[in-house]
This record gives sequence, C-alpha cells and structure tokens, in this order.
Amino acid sequence: MNHITELRKIDLHLHTLISDGTDSPSEILANVRNAGIELFSVTDHDAVKAAEIIKNILQEDDPLFISGVEFSCKDNFGKYHILGYGYDAEAAPMKSLVAKGHAMRLEKLRLRLESLKKDFGIDFSEEDINGLYANNNPGKPHIANLMMKYNYASDKDEAFSKFLNKAKIPDVYVLPGEAIDAILESGGIPILAHPSYGSGDEFIIGDEMEDRLKRLIDMGIRGVEGYYSRFTPEMRAEILSLAEKYDLYVTAGSDYHGGNKEIRIGETNLEDALQAHKGLRRFLDEVPLR
Repeated sequence: MNHITELRKIDLHLHTLISDGTDSPSEILANVRNAGIELFSVTDHDAVKAAEIIKNILQEDDPLFISGVEFSCKDNFGKYHILGYGYDAEAAPMKSLVAKGHAMRLEKLRLRLESLKKDFGIDFSEEDINGLYANNNPGKPHIANLMMKYNYASDKDEAFSKFLNKAKIPDVYVLPGEAIDAILESGGIPILAHPSYGSGDEFIIGDEMEDRLKRLIDMGIRGVEGYYSRFTPEMRAEILSLAEKYDLYVTAGSDYHGGNKEIRIGETNLEDALQAHKGLRRFLDEVPLR
C-alpha cells in the first residue's frame, strides 16, 4: 500500500519531446518541481522512453512518480486514447506495442508528407525532413511547426484545419483491446484518457459515453481520467458518476504539451487530491509509485 494521505497536487498526464511535447525529460521534471506538483506521470504517445529517463534522474526529495504511456487507438466504434500506468517497461507485451506504435507513426509521417506535396504543393528541405524522422515519435504537431517555419501556415490551427487533417492517409491505429491487453500483461493499469473527447473535436456524452465505456470495460479497462484540463463541471460530474457506477479507478491529468498546447502543468480541474473521488484515492493507493 502507498502512503498518499498527504498528497494534494498531482498531474498524471504530461508529454515530453519524446512524443509531441516541447520539454525534454529533465525540463519537465524541473517544471513539475516549480509547479509544486507532488505526484506526476509522463504519458508520451506510444513511447516509454521519457518515463524511463525520468526514473533514472529523480532525486530523493523529488515528487513521487508513476511510469506512464498513452496509446492512440481506434476500432469500428471510434477513436480512444488509452493511458497505461505502473507497467514494466521491459515486459514483452509493452515493448512489442511500443515498437508497433512507433512504426505506425513513421509510416503515417511518410504518407502525410507525400500527400502534402502531391495535394497542396507543400515541401520541405531534405535536412528538415530528416529532422522529422529523427524525432522519437513524430506526429502532426512536428509537421505543423515546419509548415509555420516555411510560411505555409500562420499557426498550428491553420496547419491542421487546412492541410494536415485533409491529408489522404490510411486510417491505421492500434486497437483499444490490443493496448489494454498489453498494459495489463505488463503489470500496468489501463485508463481511458479524457473520456468525453474521442479525437480532435469529437464530443461524447450521455448514452453514447456509457455504451463506449461499457465496451472498454468488457475489454479490461480499469479506470477513467475523471479530472481533466478541458472538462466542464458537467462533463467531470458525468465521468465521476460512471466511475462510481462501474467501480472504476479515477485519474487526474492536464495533458500538458509544453509550448504545443496552452495548458499548464497541474491544470487538471482537481483542486485537492485529498478531496478527490474515492476512485482516485484507490488508484493512488494501489499503483506502484517511485
């Protein structure tokens, strides 16, 4: 059992430059310290590298830490982001799924660049293209930054709406059940990230939300991100009610991406972890902490 009775400020959903954030692992640790966070997790997309780096640079008086990851998933019913916490990074299922997710991202990068050139006449220097491929897990934000550099777009919103979201690429994703299985088989806890949001502007509430959650529960999901930076009080109340109904863990996260999103570390809509939903207290008491 973990001693969490004094924890008040937590953030369990942070991204580094290993995926689509802008902070290095050491920078995000420094920013977590400065924000007064007492417990945190790094949840890079399809990558566990930053979490492993942070585990090795933590000092004795640093905030508590949980290893994390976030898998981008899709099935016939929609898109999902599945968080994994407290896993063994060396377990074969986790290593295999991380490798698969990385390979998919590289292939999507290649196809997006091809589509941008063919359909919109957008091209970059060989040096900049090689730089994209050199990223650990390149995605649309990395391409958007280049588009701004070359004045193809004035900001990220324009790069996404006018170009990147219209690029013709195969819709290939990890299945949610596949991600859930890999997390469980690696000793971790799978959690549905920001449940009210599927992907982009997709908004899910009411019966659709509950049906979606029941399908994932059948696959083995163990909890929901009930406290989240973009949730309204009504959205949070709905997710926490479902967590109560189905006896699920609850987590709290900002979805901080450094300079790539206007979200601050600790911006979780959770005022005080001591006053949180019992599902969060149960999660913190059972997940392995550093």
